[in-house]
Amino acid sequence: MGAGKTTFIHALCNTLGVQDAVSSPTFALINQYQFDQNGTERVIYHMDWYRLKDEDEAINAGMEDCLLQKDSYSFIEWPEKAPGIIPHPHLWIEIETVSPTERHMQVWER
Repeated sequence: MGAGKTTFIHALCNTLGVQDAVSSPTFALINQYQFDQNGTERVIYHMDWYRLKDEDEAINAGMEDCLLQKDSYSFIEWPEKAPGIIPHPHLWIEIETVSPTERHMQVWER
């Protein structure tokens, strides 16, 4: 908690040119943002799985449907709650708090 997941996703959305307000989907579970990529409208699904119990709950909440959408991006906070529904390949990013102002990130392709 508090490692900077939402802040990192906010920065990714800014880099991609998202004009929508980017915020944590903790209570909504999924926020959807639009952006233009070389003249094509794209969608980002920003999901927070912290409150999910397991993969079945993620599927019932519509998470898998978002992950399977073509030409979209899915950014997931707390993906370890339902890793079995995440399509391959994907990037897995871990953020570790080193100090109040410093973070360490590790990125893997899975």
